[in-house]
Amino acid sequence: MTLVSARDLVQDAARRGVGIGAFNVIHLESAEALVAAAAQAQLPVILQISQNCADYHGGLEPIALATLAVARRAAMPVAVHLDHAERPELVDEAIALGLGSVMFDGGKLEYDDNVALTAYVATRAHAAGVYVEGELGEVGGKDGAHAPGVRTDPKEARAFVAETGVDALAVAVGSSHAMTDRTAALDLDLIARLRAALRGAGADGADVPLVLHGSSGVPDDTITAAVAVGMTKINVSTHLNGFFTRAIRARLEEDQRLVDSRKYLTPARDAVAGEAARLLRLFALQDVVAGSDTVEA
Repeated sequence: MTLVSARDLVQDAARRGVGIGAFNVIHLESAEALVAAAAQAQLPVILQISQNCADYHGGLEPIALATLAVARRAAMPVAVHLDHAERPELVDEAIALGLGSVMFDGGKLEYDDNVALTAYVATRAHAAGVYVEGELGEVGGKDGAHAPGVRTDPKEARAFVAETGVDALAVAVGSSHAMTDRTAALDLDLIARLRAALRGAGADGADVPLVLHGSSGVPDDTITAAVAVGMTKINVSTHLNGFFTRAIRARLEEDQRLVDSRKYLTPARDAVAGEAARLLRLFALQDVVAGSDTVEA
């Protein structure tokens, strides 16, 4: 069985001091591309379905069941994860559908409200054996909802984990969602202090891994430096979307009479697979050739 929980992949990466790639599914082709990437890299991967993605497909069930089916046929371990859920009922649905991990995003809320709602979600998820990621601090760029420049305080992070019971924590350290160039500067000292603050902070004295959202805008060398000082789960969406879109544009420009969408979706899927495989190796701190520092949507 290749379908696993993100718990297994994130905890293993944290123990080894490497990163694990968590890439967003947009549609079936992206799920297929990401599983192909894992096979190419010979590394595990986390497939993420966001609330926005679920809404785009008219509900979580169609895209979740398709992604789970693709994951079950994968050659490498694959986890399917609910990303950026702001509605507790969506978390309940994800659990019922068989997703092994969920991310509840209370980043828009005041601290006390974030704690209360995240703790509520975590209790329900843990009762079903589901791994829970929370968010503290504000990651810029997500539909204008998060104020750029805000950073996660290490002492507050430890208190947040204690009060909510989350298993992993997304933190604000300088990245921003939906960046189309790779110029973000991360606060590496803050990452190291957050990692130290969350050692032994989880249930039964477990370490709580750090999650980097908005990684599309972070250069390769900065990501590897962040992993080296304690970042574990690395989320990427926009960067890979750029590869998909550029490949479609190029194929349609080659043959403007194309009407069979498979003929331009196939090279797009292949382009995402190749870059995602490179990123998986990069995050795992394996030797790779540096990629482009820009991305066009």
